[in-house]
Amino acid sequence: MPELPETETIARDLDRELKAARIQSVNVVRPDVLRGVDAAELATRVAGTTILRCWRRAKLVVIDLSSGGRLVVQPRFTGALLIDTGALPERERRYATIEFRLADGRALIYRDIRRLGTVALMNPERFDAYVATLGIEPLDPAFTAAHLSALVRVSKRTIKQVLMDQTVIAGVGNIYANEALWRAGIDPSRESATIGADDAGALRDGIVGVLTESVARRGTSFRDYRDARGERGGFVEHLAVYGRGGEPCRRCGRRLVETHAIDGRTTVLCVNCQK
Repeated sequence: MPELPETETIARDLDRELKAARIQSVNVVRPDVLRGVDAAELATRVAGTTILRCWRRAKLVVIDLSSGGRLVVQPRFTGALLIDTGALPERERRYATIEFRLADGRALIYRDIRRLGTVALMNPERFDAYVATLGIEPLDPAFTAAHLSALVRVSKRTIKQVLMDQTVIAGVGNIYANEALWRAGIDPSRESATIGADDAGALRDGIVGVLTESVARRGTSFRDYRDARGERGGFVEHLAVYGRGGEPCRRCGRRLVETHAIDGRTTVLCVNCQK
């Protein structure tokens, strides 16, 4: 599932390439990805508008329109927003669900192989209500060690579960929770309330560090994630634990353990380094 670095990469690409572009028409191929709006209403309300800004909130890509509406895309597992200049490969076009045709001849395609992602059209008030339950953005300067410490010490859940709770910290998913905990030397199964001030500082640095580095390398691609240009992210080669179960720890050399016992998701850790 695209997490913060992947959706941030997509949003930056779209903002750079599509700001001030006018949407000429909308073709909904697979309406089951729509939420809160039907195909006819989407086409009517979006056609003729201009894209003002593309940005990210949590794992959402947000496209602000001149009408005041906001297209809100949650890619989930296999969704992607692709800019088509006429050369989009057939393997991508085959899974197109919505096509936003632009006045300059290009198109913005939302493709989703498994169609688990969603596309919504919201006014600012509805959007504010929609994101009101989301937690702090981990790349916000307000995300300090003290702030993180206050968030984690009130929970009896595992620290990994807390990191992945979008109402606590927005944008961190399974890949980067694994990576941040390895960087901080913290066992993912530890009770969150046992994380002291020093560990919280190390964890905050681990979260910010891995997210920032992944954004710089345009995210992590294992299977389906593509940026707006249809290209793969380059951070996968820099992962320390995720996807490396059974391989040597890059810090101590011990074999990494892979388990699903913590939260039902893949967790990879070094039992020697992470306490």
